Amino acid sequence: MRSLAERPESPVVGVAVPHESAALHVTGAALYTDDLVGRAPGVLHAWPVQAPHAHARVATMRTAPALQVPGVVRVLTAADVPGINDAGIKGDEPLFPTEVMFYGHAVCWVLGETLEAARVGAERVEVEYAPLPSLLTLSEAIAAGSYQGAQPTVSRGDAAAGLTAAPHRFTGEFEFGGQEHFYLETHASLAHVDEGGQVFVQSSTQHPTETQEIVAHVLGLHSHEVTVQCVRMGGGFGGKEMQPHGFAAVAALGAVLTGRPVRVRLTRTQDITMTGKRHGFHASWEVGFDDDGHILALRATLTSDGGWSLDLSEPVLTRALCHIDNAYFVPDIEVHGRIAKTNKTSQTAFRGFGGPQGMLVLEDILGRCAPVLGIDPAELRRLNFYAPGQTTPYGQPVRHAERLVAIWDLLHERAEVERRRREIDAFNAAHRHLKRALAVTPVKFGISFNLTAFNQAGALVHVYKDGSVLVNHGGTEMGQGLHTKMLQVAATALGVPLDFVRLAPTRTDKVPNTSATAASSSTDLNGGAVKDACEQIRERLAEVAARRLNIHPDDVRFTAGKVTGIGFTDRVLTFAEVVRDAYFQRVPLFAAGFYRTEGLHWDADRMQGEPFKYFAYGAAASEVEVDGFTGAYRFVRTDIVHDVGDSLSPLIDLGQIEGGFVQGAGWLTLEELVWDVSDGERRGRLATQAASTYKLPSFSEMPEELHVHLFERATESGVVYGSKAVGEPPLMLAFSVREALRQAAGAFGPPGRAVELAGPATPEAVFWAVQAAREAGREATAERAAAPSQARADEPTGPPAPVRG
Repeated sequence: MRSLAERPESPVVGVAVPHESAALHVTGAALYTDDLVGRAPGVLHAWPVQAPHAHARVATMRTAPALQVPGVVRVLTAADVPGINDAGIKGDEPLFPTEVMFYGHAVCWVLGETLEAARVGAERVEVEYAPLPSLLTLSEAIAAGSYQGAQPTVSRGDAAAGLTAAPHRFTGEFEFGGQEHFYLETHASLAHVDEGGQVFVQSSTQHPTETQEIVAHVLGLHSHEVTVQCVRMGGGFGGKEMQPHGFAAVAALGAVLTGRPVRVRLTRTQDITMTGKRHGFHASWEVGFDDDGHILALRATLTSDGGWSLDLSEPVLTRALCHIDNAYFVPDIEVHGRIAKTNKTSQTAFRGFGGPQGMLVLEDILGRCAPVLGIDPAELRRLNFYAPGQTTPYGQPVRHAERLVAIWDLLHERAEVERRRREIDAFNAAHRHLKRALAVTPVKFGISFNLTAFNQAGALVHVYKDGSVLVNHGGTEMGQGLHTKMLQVAATALGVPLDFVRLAPTRTDKVPNTSATAASSSTDLNGGAVKDACEQIRERLAEVAARRLNIHPDDVRFTAGKVTGIGFTDRVLTFAEVVRDAYFQRVPLFAAGFYRTEGLHWDADRMQGEPFKYFAYGAAASEVEVDGFTGAYRFVRTDIVHDVGDSLSPLIDLGQIEGGFVQGAGWLTLEELVWDVSDGERRGRLATQAASTYKLPSFSEMPEELHVHLFERATESGVVYGSKAVGEPPLMLAFSVREALRQAAGAFGPPGRAVELAGPATPEAVFWAVQAAREAGREATAERAAAPSQARADEPTGPPAPVRG
């Protein structure tokens, strides 16, 4: 393979092109998994029987009444499973459970000729439950010592000694909630069995290979007897990395047992009540600063809410621990992690995969402590940026650390931060019940899977006799633009126009053993594999063209569908001509490409190594306005500078940055998951199970001004055409919104005071922060009035008080 980062003359990458399915999306012609049901005659529909308990034992189950319902064909139970009754990879997720572990847990599935028949049949299944004690909140789990999985620690230096020596020392706690994926397309699978016994599953999955493996082990088959295809997804965000497997297995099991196609498609309420979410976290921490504001030491314990089973909670926690530092150097650090086991849905991957949760902890610490230290929050952040030559707590050098300062300064210039802050000060002085604030926060996010083995990818490229190209790769398309970038990579590598290239749906019988489309690595991995396959073909074609042109193969150039040599243009062949010549010379016109990320190592036991290929950097400045009467707020303006290396597809990257930022703002400010934690019969029921009760960001929550700038001159060596990942890093740019809300709430009270803000920072949470600030102002006024004037003038300031949560 040639240099990964080097771009040829007139590349197709770097050109602003629309999403490859944009026209299909907006016209409604794009096909998703459930749209294929109409092409499956005799399809059966599946409906779950969901338990009305947070924790219970299934005492008895009678399915016969369901079979009396017209149109009901079969009820699937654990007795029907020919292989392993488990939908996960840890052996702790029974597909048909005998112990209910969360409210809404499916204990069996009914198959019907129509969806309505299956629904009514599910209502007729008679299940008796023996309720058991349940744990719902992180506080309950911590008090009960209810944990699961590994409990890793990331450390460097001596945190205890660093804290002891620190002139300024603070302690606190912080608990913040999870997030519902709320993809537009709910979970869907469609399975059938062909005449040879081959099981074919159409699935809305980010991880077709793992879906294939889970279906195979539930059915007692080998992987080569199961094929999984993903046409496209209507959103995923991590929620379709691990969670689709069980639904695909139900569909496949039903198809094997009945001999008919079986469809599983969850309603919105079923999807929200049955599938995992972003992990909520609890953090307890202690931090020390020197007199200039530099962080000296940090000691913390992060507890994630894993729900009822492990799912991906262990790697999510690992990434949280590896990202608690965000963009800041902490000399002495000790961070412990643990996963709480609660009676909730099994929490899973979500955009950022634990990174946002870890980073939020330190951002919250800096936001709380800055006023008490008497340092502007933005200045406190900049003071602690990584410098070139420094390493992370887990031992990885922070390459290109100088970009943090460059991005920070460029953002301040483009956003006119200093001028606008003066205007905000004047506004706040003139308005008693409205306050504004502008906050700036950075992002440093590691790119690659923490598990080194996942950092590999394959591709299969076919060139047909007419010069057209078909590409298969292992990544899945969920609207993020991966397929668009792969088309551009293939066109660039082969030297043909974009319309010469077509992508086939992702399926396991074309590219095997793929990793999930996750970790923001899919472009890096699949792009490397596609480029490898295309270059193999191009090198063969160069030899064919060289004979026609009477030059050396190294001197052949492929550009925009034309083939010529260095230094002359009078002899030009078309790409199709060269391909046809190659066919008649019996030169293979297809190739399997492979890519593995070089230079990675991770010791999970020691939590040390270099797990990331590189870091993606960015910064955002957000301005908000808060109403002191209600806590309601509006997003006035956000400016972003983000590092995507040399962009493969600027329009796609712009959309990802904007979308990631808005999704992050939703998590941090609006999206609140509420479970019934009472001792009543609905204990454990998710109350926010629809768009009517779960608040998603919409146009009205967008900043009134949003400016995004791609950081320039940022080629990343060793990555496909010099690009950088863009899927997850932009989500953390939304920290700037939360910190602006904190500062605006604090502006209602006296300076020099820590402002605590709940997560998510809903209008209610902001209202209580405003109230606390105003109460502090009244107390300060009363103290000044009560104290003698001379004493007030001579009163020493003393050391800052601890920040306590």
